[in-house]
Amino acid sequence: MSMHTARHRHRWWIAACAAVLAVIGGLVAVTEVRIAGDLLERDGLEAFYTQPADALSGDPGSIVKSEPLLGVPMDTRAWRIMYRSTDLHGDPVVATGVVVTPLGPAPAGGRTVVSWGHPTTGSAASCAPSRSLDPYIGIEGMRVLLDRGYTVVATDYTGMGTEGPDSYLIGVTEGHNVLDAVRAAQAIPAAEASSDVVLWGHSQGGQAVLFAAELAEEYAPELDIRAVAAAAPAADLKALMKTHLDDISGVTIGSYAFTAFSEIYADRGADIDAILTPEAVAIQPQMNALCLLTHIEELHEIAGPVVGTFTSADPTTTEPWATLLEENSAGGTAFGAPLLIVQGLDDELVRPADTEVYVEHAKSLGMDVTYRTVRVATHGTIAYLGLFDLVEFLDRAGV
Repeated sequence: MSMHTARHRHRWWIAACAAVLAVIGGLVAVTEVRIAGDLLERDGLEAFYTQPADALSGDPGSIVKSEPLLGVPMDTRAWRIMYRSTDLHGDPVVATGVVVTPLGPAPAGGRTVVSWGHPTTGSAASCAPSRSLDPYIGIEGMRVLLDRGYTVVATDYTGMGTEGPDSYLIGVTEGHNVLDAVRAAQAIPAAEASSDVVLWGHSQGGQAVLFAAELAEEYAPELDIRAVAAAAPAADLKALMKTHLDDISGVTIGSYAFTAFSEIYADRGADIDAILTPEAVAIQPQMNALCLLTHIEELHEIAGPVVGTFTSADPTTTEPWATLLEENSAGGTAFGAPLLIVQGLDDELVRPADTEVYVEHAKSLGMDVTYRTVRVATHGTIAYLGLFDLVEFLDRAGV
C-alpha cells in the first residue's frame, strides 16, 4: 500500500468518523431539545385536563381545547387535544390525546390520518399516554408512519386523561373514541388531515380499531377507512378471559375489566361482588389506581395472593358476564376495508390459536384479511416486529 493510499484512507476514516459523530451529536441535541420541551410542558398539565363547563356541548369530534407541544419528534408539529366523543349509549363524553404531523407540504387533498389505538396502560386518568413525559413513545411505528407523510392521532380513550366513564375493553366507546380522534385531527388546520384513514392498534387498541372499523360506516360515514391493522388484538374477550382466569395476567387485566364492566353495565346486573371473591374485590381500588407500564411489579405483588381465587364463578359461562364479553368481542359485523392481523408466535397473553380463530371468522364474513405471524415476537414486541408487514400491507392497499 502506497503512503498516498494510506493517507487517503486515513483521511476518509477521519471524515467518516466525523460524519457519524455529527449525526450522533445532532440526535443528542434533538433529543435534549425534545426532553427539555417535555419537561416544560409539565407545568399546567393538570389545568389542560380539567374540563370546561361546556365540554360536553358540541358535535362528536369537535375540539374542546388544544395546545401545541414543545417536545416533539424530529421534523414534526404536535398538539395535545381534548375532544368530544360518545359512549356506547350515544351519550356525550370527552376524550384526550395527541396529534402529530410531519413538517413540509402535504399531498394534494391533505394527509392520510392514522388513528392509533394503544395497548393497555391502565384505567386511571393518570395512565393516559398523552399525560406521560414522552406522549409519543408508546405510539408503535410512529416514525415509520410519519415518514410516509401521514398525520398520526392517538386517543387516550374515555375515562383516561380526563373525567369520564370507564371505557376499558368497552368496544363501542373505544371505537367511537378512535373515529372521533380523526375528526379532532381534521379540526386542527395545521395537521392537514384528510378524510382518508388508516386504523392501527395493538392489544386493547387492536380491539378498539376493529370496533372502529365495524362502526365507521354508520357512525362516521364521511371518513374513508382505507386500511385496518391490528397487532395481537384482544379480539375475543371470552377466549382471553378463559385463558388467564387462574394466572397473574388474568388478575391484572381482569381488575381493570371487571371494574369497567360493573360500572358501565350496572343496569344489566354486572355486580362485581357477584363474580369476584371478597379477597379480589378488596384489592380492586389499589389495582385500578396503578398504571400497567410503570407499576407492573407493584400490581403483581398486590395481585399475587388472589391468583387462583380471583373469581367466584367462570365469567365466560356466567351471566351477564358471558354475554357482555361476547358483545365486546370483535367480529360482530364485516367491514369493507382490507385488514391486516399480525401475531407473535411467542405471545403468551393473546394466544396465536385465539387470533387464528378470529382471522378465520373474519374471512368467513367475506372480509379481505391478511394474516402474518412473527416467530420470535412476544405480546410486547409484536407491534414493532410486525412493522415490515404493516408497511407492505399499506403499500398493497395503495395508502
